[in-house]
Amino acid sequence: MQLRAVLFDMDGTLLDSAPDFIAITQAMRAERGLPPLPEKTIRDVVSGGARAMVATGFALDPEAPDFEPLRQEFLERYQNHCAVLTRPFDGIPELLEDIERARLRWGVVTNKPLRYAEPIMRDLGLAERSAVLVCPDHVSRSKPDPEMLLLACAKLGIQPAEALFIGDDLRDIEAGRAAGTRTAAVSYGYIHPDDNARHWGADVVVDHPLELRAILDRALCGC
Repeated sequence: MQLRAVLFDMDGTLLDSAPDFIAITQAMRAERGLPPLPEKTIRDVVSGGARAMVATGFALDPEAPDFEPLRQEFLERYQNHCAVLTRPFDGIPELLEDIERARLRWGVVTNKPLRYAEPIMRDLGLAERSAVLVCPDHVSRSKPDPEMLLLACAKLGIQPAEALFIGDDLRDIEAGRAAGTRTAAVSYGYIHPDDNARHWGADVVVDHPLELRAILDRALCGC
């Protein structure tokens, strides 16, 4: 079936949002008299969300009394700092140009809440180019459930088999397979050191965004 759309997970696939998460964590630590952590220590747990970053950033058990106030502070800071340092990964701007030049549509399917995802897309100049943005606010079940991808395809007026979904987490690939899309796993994203994208069962695994250009070419020519 002909490829008609490319759908991206946001964090760790389309955008490198870790610099904003790192800056917030380091600022919170500094205000409490704590030294900065190695950036990689924070980056390695970004896929676990605010809970994982606070637990790592403050060596705190999520059940500890001080944990939830710190998590709420982290989220409040992120609301005002969600698109300061965040940028597309190297190679993504060229890939998006290729997609648009091929007259395909592209969009974002992310577990990031709309209150963060929408301003990020707007501030980076991507909102007017993206054909669809699906967040947990729009569905009853987030990835790895296929509901988000099925909704995105419905909004685009295409069959799931006509879409390629690209993600950096097992739940992305599970969602894509359950929905019936083609799937591409990226190893450059926020993957825990103990994980391996080649074990997720994706149709293809790539190590750099520019490799996706070759995948796109093959999908378009049907070879």
